[in-house]
Amino acid sequence: MKTIEYLRIFSDDEGCSHFETKGINLKAKDYAPPTPHLNTSALESADNSIFLELPIGWCGDWHLTPVRQWIILMSGECEFEVADGEITTRRAGDVLLLDDTTGKGHKTKVLGNEAVRIVAIHFS
Repeated sequence: MKTIEYLRIFSDDEGCSHFETKGINLKAKDYAPPTPHLNTSALESADNSIFLELPIGWCGDWHLTPVRQWIILMSGECEFEVADGEITTRRAGDVLLLDDTTGKGHKTKVLGNEAVRIVAIHFS
């Protein structure tokens, strides 16, 4: 089975945030007839979507995600830090699930000389 890998940022019961690598399963489906089958995920409801731009040098100190959301980086590079001390870098094309609506949250920092453009898809 094919999958799309993503990084989940979540808070445990004590409010400490962590990273978790997960995957979205894809299977062949007749999605846009009469074109050939393509691989799709299960359908998931979304509440809203928004485009964001984090300017060069932007740094967001500890914060919670304002809403449970998918974020898809369209340009640039970001560093994410979670409360357990782990740090990771994500680049254009990467997908994250921000699920840390409680606890300490995470830090986000734009790296390099390019603004980070994001598509955010909100859901409950």
